[in-house]
Amino acid sequence: VVSEHSSVSITLLISSAPISTSIELKTATMPSYTSLLLPLLASSASAFMAPGVVNRPLMAAAPVRSSALPMAIDYNDPAVMEQFTAIQTMEYDDVVEELAQSGVRAPADMGDMDVKLMLVELRTVTSGGGGNGGSDPETPPSSYGSVFEEYLWTKPVFKELYEQLKADGDHNKMNVAAEYCNEPVDAKSRYYAAYKQFIDDIDAALTARAEVKTNKVQFAGFPANMGEAGLKMTLEAVGEIEDMACSESDDGVTLVGEVTFGSIEIAKAAIEQYDGMDMGVGDTLKMISI
Repeated sequence: VVSEHSSVSITLLISSAPISTSIELKTATMPSYTSLLLPLLASSASAFMAPGVVNRPLMAAAPVRSSALPMAIDYNDPAVMEQFTAIQTMEYDDVVEELAQSGVRAPADMGDMDVKLMLVELRTVTSGGGGNGGSDPETPPSSYGSVFEEYLWTKPVFKELYEQLKADGDHNKMNVAAEYCNEPVDAKSRYYAAYKQFIDDIDAALTARAEVKTNKVQFAGFPANMGEAGLKMTLEAVGEIEDMACSESDDGVTLVGEVTFGSIEIAKAAIEQYDGMDMGVGDTLKMISI
């Protein structure tokens, strides 16, 4: 390895008389941004995953645990999690290639998940994100990068389950949960023998309705051609409405918004009647208590 200023001695053998000379080599002194990122990425990836946990969860009765190290970026930041869930669906070779294009070489012995975490942090750091500010944790993204991300926003009971895994530092089950949401058939064939109860718990969480504690409901999926007036009339058939706000989805096909009913009981009745209903526009209605 040639340092910034190093001398290299070169010996030339001509016949039987050695001739020695020294050549002063100087490398470019331009600072390398990606070289500064490497320690950051490596340390943070190892902090987010338990040591030795790579690519797939360990097929063991008890998951590997380790005490978490301080992370360079905040994985509770919705913007970071959006990157994380999007990168989860990428192929290993595509992740390595994107890292290489940015001048970051993934070590050959680094596992799939650690490499993906390197890319999460590279994208976040280079975009100036990763902190706690700037993103509203209560505002869902306009589109979802994966089914897993969608479930975190639209399945409250599943989100509670996943948040508990994060609090426990159970990275094996976090990985299983993400893969099962995105590729349920493949993930079940790989992990069901070792994680039978956990996968059953995921299924239950995905179909369960969160307890209705307020009279305010977030909705999505009503046909846009109903218009706000038509939707309000439909919901008023269930019971009194105090306030409602809605807008068209990004694709203009459905209506999304929030409605405040006259009581918690009316909110429960509306959720029971409409949540999961197929409206014939390519998706089912979503009614979530907030």
